[in-house]
Formats: sequence, C-alpha cells, structure tokens
Amino acid sequence: MFLEQLPWLLTMGVLIFVSAFFSSSEAALFYLGRADRRRLAAGNAAQRAAAALLVVPDRLLTAVLFWNLLSNVAYFTIGSILSLQLERTGRTAEAGMLAVLSLLGIIVLGEMLPKSLAVVRPAGLATWAAVPMTVMVRLVDPIMPVLRFVNLLSRRLIWPSFRPEPYLRLGDLERAVELSTADASLLVQEQQVLHSLVLLSDIRVDEMMRPRTQFLTFRPPVSIDDLHGRMTPSGYLLVTEPDSDEVAGAVALRRLSSVPQEHLEGCAHPVAYVPWCATVADALETMRRQSRPVAAVVNELGETIGIVTLDDVFDTVFSHTASRTERLLSRPPIRKTGDGVWQVSGITSLRRLVRHFDLPRPPSKSMTVAGAIQEALERIAEPGDTCCWGPFRLTVLEVSPHGPSLVEVRLADGQAAEDEP
Repeated sequence: MFLEQLPWLLTMGVLIFVSAFFSSSEAALFYLGRADRRRLAAGNAAQRAAAALLVVPDRLLTAVLFWNLLSNVAYFTIGSILSLQLERTGRTAEAGMLAVLSLLGIIVLGEMLPKSLAVVRPAGLATWAAVPMTVMVRLVDPIMPVLRFVNLLSRRLIWPSFRPEPYLRLGDLERAVELSTADASLLVQEQQVLHSLVLLSDIRVDEMMRPRTQFLTFRPPVSIDDLHGRMTPSGYLLVTEPDSDEVAGAVALRRLSSVPQEHLEGCAHPVAYVPWCATVADALETMRRQSRPVAAVVNELGETIGIVTLDDVFDTVFSHTASRTERLLSRPPIRKTGDGVWQVSGITSLRRLVRHFDLPRPPSKSMTVAGAIQEALERIAEPGDTCCWGPFRLTVLEVSPHGPSLVEVRLADGQAAEDEP
C-alpha cells in the first residue's frame, strides 16, 4: 500500500530509532544513583564518559532535549508530508491510518518502550550510550549559550514569579508530625518515627556514639582467626591505620557473602569523620553523601573517641525504645529496683533520663549520667559517692576504669514519676 512512500517510511523508522536512543539515554543516565556513578567513574573509558556526562546535568539534559526535539520534528514533518500526498491522491483512509500509526509509533517505540527498558538496566545502557552521547553533547555546545538564554527568557516572561522549591526543612518534619492523620493502626508508629527524625538534629553524636572502650579495633594485617569465631559488638570489623590506633576503615561482616581467611582489611571501606560536637543529623548526612556506613567521632585533637554506624541511627529512628545501653550492654538503660529507686547505667544519656521521668532537664555540660556525676563531684567517682543533679539524687554503685558504670537514682521529695516511660 505504501510502496511508493517506502524511502520516507524508512526515514521515519530511523528517526524513531534516534528518538528512542535519546529517550533511553536520558532515562538511563539520570536513573543512576550515587553509588552507580562512583562505580562508573572508576571503570573503563566508556563508563568514565557516562559519569563525566552527569557532572553538568543541565548541559546533558539540554542536549538530549534539543536532539530529541529535532528528531521528533523531522519525524512528524515527514509524516505530515506523506499524509498530504495520500490525501491529494484521494486515499483519505490511508492518510488517516498513517497519521494514527505514526503517532503511536513515536509514543510507544520512541518514548515509552525505550525508557521502560532503560530503567531496568541503567548502568549497562548508560555505558553503551556514553560515547555517542558525548559527541552529540559537544555538537550542541556552540549553541548552548543561545539555548540557555532562551530558557532564561522564557522563565522571565512566562513564569516571572517562579521560585525553586526549597529543600525539606526541620519545620516541615515537625509539621508532618502534627498533621499525620493516617490509618489509626499506623498513626502512633508514624508519629514516633517522624519525631525521632526531628530529634536527630538535636542529639549530638557523642551522645549516641559507641565509646572507644566499647568497640574492637584491629591493626592490619587482619585474619579471620583474630575474631576468635565471634561477631564484633558493632557488627563491623574496624581496621586502624598501620602505624596508629586511629580507625581508618570498616568491614561490614554481616554483608560479606564470603569472608577471606587472611587480609580482611582488603574488604574494608573508608570511614567518615565527624567532630564530637556535630549532630546525628549532620553525621547521617555526611555518611550518606560519602556512602560510608560508619563514622569515626573525633575530638578537638583529631583523636577517635567513638564510632557511629548507620545501624545505630536507624535503630534510634525506627525503635521507640532504642538506647545505647541496650545496644552496648544488652540491658535496659533504666530499671526500677524498689519504691522510688531506679538503677541506670553510667552511659545512659541525660536526655533519656529526664524523658523517662517526664521532668525538665537541669543545666549540664555533660551528655551522660556518668558525665553529670563527674561534673558535680569535680573528681573521679568512687563507689558510694552521692551527688545531686536537679531533682535527681545519684549514688554510684559500680565504677569501671572509665567512670561510673552503674548508678542508683532517687527523686527529691515532692517529685512524682511514672514507672514506665
């Protein structure tokens, strides 16, 4: 039926392929995650070219849209010419069929199908398309200033009051807590998670971290025999620098499909470094940005005083009763032992203590119960020492080499407290 128009139809088929190439390339490249981009940047020449295209995403997107628009305009121009030729010869039905088929062809074969396939294997397709896409981007570079000017002019004329949407702020999360009105069975859990997320910006890392005395480090070379058949308390094998005790890398033991017998340090990933005064939210952002599951907490001298892992942060967010005492010592942080008497561990945070008793927090420079005792006594605590911190009367029961490890808590007269938080 369309034999006389066969050259034009073949040209339209080529243009559909061109449109599919740009559509799939756009979807594949922009679907790549941060980890995918890092792997491509360390790969072969084509993979590095794909990673380089995403360094300036606006340039890449402008070029893709330009060439895709150009191919689509050429495609519909040829389709319109063919339809008009068929109408002039009296074949109106065939002209209508051509118009419908050409529209469906560009939508399905030029847009939907290639983009759907691209998101299934984005890294492979991005690698395959990187070199030709680099050439097409460079061809557009001479007219890129004009395209940017047209883009800016259109925004000023059509959307003069357009403003970029701000990033999610702390107030947005707090508002979400207030407006959370989902199904009743999930409402409490949603509010608890959102509340925990908000608290991450108030909790310092030295309040959540595993202290230096509560995790194991290994100096390379490290073998499986060094673990003595046991899992490390943090779930990570922490590798130090060869000539010091500072943490340099971490091996996620639970995520290893096979554990080598020797040189486990070869499986280690670098750790992030955060200052002791940073908030947990800042530490989480640093770990996310650097894709590192462990952050070493350093003091003002640059010495490692503790670590924070993603597992610890997630435990705090998703577990309402999560506490550092339970993670490190496998016991509840606050335990009632008698009428008006409680026992707490020294590493229990002051925030958790006052929240348990629903009392205002007295002023203190310390983050833990042990720190508050040392601050009040102004010396190293000994068993039997007693001091007051606001409405709390604290008595040291047990002492470790690093400070009070078990403390008895009583409330001053006139203070009431619930048995459970």
